Amino acid sequence: MQIRSAVASDADAVHRLLSANGWAHRIAGLEHLRQLISASQQAVIALADDGEIIGFARAISDGMSNGYLSMVVVAEPFRRQGIGQALVQHVLGSETDITWVLRAGRPGAAEFFAKLGFSPSSVAMERPRGQRLRIEV
Repeated sequence: MQIRSAVASDADAVHRLLSANGWAHRIAGLEHLRQLISASQQAVIALADDGEIIGFARAISDGMSNGYLSMVVVAEPFRRQGIGQALVQHVLGSETDITWVLRAGRPGAAEFFAKLGFSPSSVAMERPRGQRLRIEV
């Protein structure tokens, strides 16, 4: 297995991977996925020995203090082989001064990320997609 940065020519295969593995709701289409990849500081893929894209992760970070791990996806037949862990390790790197956050709402996600050192937070908040900013006076 190899992990490398995603490039524009990977978008079709990444789109197929995401669509086949429960992430179609997060990508409106191929062009939307291309924009997500280009807007992320890191977008990486895992390649099988035959060159097939079998994993994808993306993240945004200031590189000093805070980071957000947005997607970690591994094709079903390749799960539980260390690929997801390798993707996360590649994205997070060895810098320990960065607080990384993520949403672990999928079945099994909390357990997976706990094994990598993540823990539930009592200080995080979110404003879900589709909601407008409320201003109270």
